[in-house]
Amino acid sequence: MEPEWLTPDELRSWIAFTGVFIKLPYLLDVDLKRRADLNFVEYLVLSALSVAPDRELPMNRLATVANCSLSRLSHVVSRLEKREWVRRFPSPCDGRLTIAALTDDGHELLKQTAPGHVETVRGLVYDNLTPDQVDQFTAICDKINKQVDPGGTWPPRARPACP
Repeated sequence: MEPEWLTPDELRSWIAFTGVFIKLPYLLDVDLKRRADLNFVEYLVLSALSVAPDRELPMNRLATVANCSLSRLSHVVSRLEKREWVRRFPSPCDGRLTIAALTDDGHELLKQTAPGHVETVRGLVYDNLTPDQVDQFTAICDKINKQVDPGGTWPPRARPACP
């Protein structure tokens, strides 16, 4: 059976999306490396912790937010721990869980880095879009997220470490 090939319009949009998908993370990495010697995943981990209750999340939840395995997240958090931006400790209500917490130094780093990061995001993504296009972009991304993440783990929502 012959596959249903992309239409010319779909192919053009797919190629455009692929360019964004490949180039944008690289540019964000370069910018964050220059600003704070962080990569995008490290920044995402710090950012997710910063908005969580008590600036803490279970490692398994943080892995979902960062879209990486527990093993990869453990390496990321180890690098952040060495810089004293994150600390880990056993969950007080379930010793099988490990909690990651943003330290005061990590929070301060985010406060210093976030304005420049937002400026970069604005320059790379939003400055050339009209308000209507931002609304369309949001609607499109929401629809795609529902397909690629039917369980709804994105956007990140904090879940308590203890029931």
